[in-house]
Amino acid sequence: MGDSRVVLRRRGTYRTRCNRIRKVKTPGGKLVVQYIKKTGKIPRCGDTGHLLNGVAAVRPKELAKLSKPKKSVTRIYGGCLSAGAVRSRIIRAFLIEEKQIVKKALKSQKGGK
Repeated sequence: MGDSRVVLRRRGTYRTRCNRIRKVKTPGGKLVVQYIKKTGKIPRCGDTGHLLNGVAAVRPKELAKLSKPKKSVTRIYGGCLSAGAVRSRIIRAFLIEEKQIVKKALKSQKGGK
């Protein structure tokens, strides 16, 4: 994990993902360890699994500190679903509504005869 010249600052000594280090030389000439933070993943659409544009890729703790515009986009289901998924939902709802109207019209025509 580490170099024999540096002293680790945390208790965990195993070479895990959360224990990644970077060796840095200070202005005083001392070699110290800096821990590298884990990178966040870009959120994905719940329906299609596509990456969501306009949403910051940060760790959950940092996500709570971010401002609202960085966490979502100004659209219905913005920050949760992709634009394509929202579009298909709207079209599906519209077609279901149309189908019901046609069904009702056919029923009234049949009843009138």
